[in-house]
Amino acid sequence: MSQALQSLLDLLNLERIEQDIFRGQSKSAVVPRVFGGQVAAQALVAAGRTVPEDRLAHSLHAYFLRAGDPGAPIVYSVDRIRDGRSFTTRRVVAVQHGQPIFHLSASFQTYEEGMEHQAEMPPAPDPETLPTAAELLPRYADVFSDPVVVERLLEARESVDLRYVDAPPYGTVGEVREPRSQVWFRTNGKLADDPLLHVVLATYVSDMTLLDSILLAHGRGGWVTGDVVGASLDHAMWFHRPFRADEWLLYDQQSPSASGGRGLGQARIYTQDGRLAISVIQEGVVRVPR
Repeated sequence: MSQALQSLLDLLNLERIEQDIFRGQSKSAVVPRVFGGQVAAQALVAAGRTVPEDRLAHSLHAYFLRAGDPGAPIVYSVDRIRDGRSFTTRRVVAVQHGQPIFHLSASFQTYEEGMEHQAEMPPAPDPETLPTAAELLPRYADVFSDPVVVERLLEARESVDLRYVDAPPYGTVGEVREPRSQVWFRTNGKLADDPLLHVVLATYVSDMTLLDSILLAHGRGGWVTGDVVGASLDHAMWFHRPFRADEWLLYDQQSPSASGGRGLGQARIYTQDGRLAISVIQEGVVRVPR
């Protein structure tokens, strides 16, 4: 396991300060606020630690309320909304400086057999044939508004091997493209056989690139180039089938709409052998600076 991945796992390993109250630390992201995927993942950890181990996360719905301060801890308070025969529901509020910054509802279910069908996996190249972040990012150093962006992005990618199928938004600034993006990802190292851990890591990564397809439709490079400003507003995920976050997952993303200073991204995440593992939807603020 890489040191970067171990550091990420340590970040997600919350401190329990009361029965249903947890404390998590933060770290700086590419932008000067707490990375939204970190808050969502930590909140899911908090919820999962109040649920029996035989109940697996099957969905989450979350709202980003305020920007997080990377220099301060985050307190996660869990409400035990429901403990049914098959389903368990938890609500989590993340608080910093006395104010809520994030709200999550998560549902867990005991395993059961049922009807089966799924959307077919779209075509995508073998991830091993695609450039790594270390190979890709230096090519675009001259398009970033801040010369340290490459260093920050590389640091953010040390724990997760994330590879773009086509050029990222900052690679084709000014070129209007189809509002669709694909990336392969997996953790940079093996994980323990804990289903919640794999769901949490996928949640963490899911916030990295989901709004890319919005930018592609308008020829924008994104927050790292300074030609748009924005932030995640809400985030929803449905976990359909078992998967491992330390094995290749295809993140197939698209944007059906942007209007009113907001853009919608939706995606499906597939295992390398074609099983639909996760569905994701996120809306974000996407504004052109004046």
